[in-house]
Amino acid sequence: MEVVHTIPDLRAAVARARQAGKAIGFVPTMGCLHEGHLSLIRRAKEEAAFVVVSIFVNPTQFGPNEDLSKYPRTFEDDRRGCEAAGASLIFAPAAADFYPPGASTWVDVEGVSAKLCGEFRPGHFRGVATVVAMLFNAAQADLAVFGRKDLQQLAVIRRMVRDLHIPVRIIAHETIREPNGVAMSSRNRYLSAEQMTQATAIPAAMTAAKALAQAGVTDAARLRDAAQAVLAAQPALKPQYCEIVDLETMAPVASTARVRCAIAIACHLGATRLIDNADL
Repeated sequence: MEVVHTIPDLRAAVARARQAGKAIGFVPTMGCLHEGHLSLIRRAKEEAAFVVVSIFVNPTQFGPNEDLSKYPRTFEDDRRGCEAAGASLIFAPAAADFYPPGASTWVDVEGVSAKLCGEFRPGHFRGVATVVAMLFNAAQADLAVFGRKDLQQLAVIRRMVRDLHIPVRIIAHETIREPNGVAMSSRNRYLSAEQMTQATAIPAAMTAAKALAQAGVTDAARLRDAAQAVLAAQPALKPQYCEIVDLETMAPVASTARVRCAIAIACHLGATRLIDNADL
């Protein structure tokens, strides 16, 4: 497995693979990889013979109250994990090299980025869309794999790819969960054993809403109330939002009868912010 740090080196490696007749898969990450990330790499490997993994802590998606310097950097562990999962190449640029001096161009995906996390993390999805567009341009892959845990991010990227005619196929991979049902996240490392148990109220809340939906309930308020009741029973959790949303637009809905929907939840548990979602 090769490790490169510049766009010319990345493009040269991709060009060699393409000349050899290999499809190019891409998995963008910020490092601190866990089993969820590694499952994305394995999925990409099923779809493409040459898999690029980017490891880049993107400064533009951090808000003013989010400490970029504290984001965990675990490159050597990440490198070993990528190699074991079947990655062909790691692209690990320096921020000063990746963003040209005086860079002032942004990709702003309106509408789909406005609610949920977008409401509480202003500028976050502008940073995400911009860096992913840059990475797509650098890697020139045939397909890219993203996890469904970051549901709104997935919707933003799908809309960007559609609107800008970016020639990459987006694959959504199912959320990988801890044995107790909590969605795997780099942030889970900040939770104590007690907090990990408390966090199980989030998947339990989604399960309550899903059970009602499977019983034929389409009223979004009833589904949301069922989930919120489970969250409220765990006082350690401080819900930020709990919404029933259209999967394509991420807009809250009144009814699930005629659109594909999901329940999306964000909570604070101590100093850690957790997100999760499930189709309804």
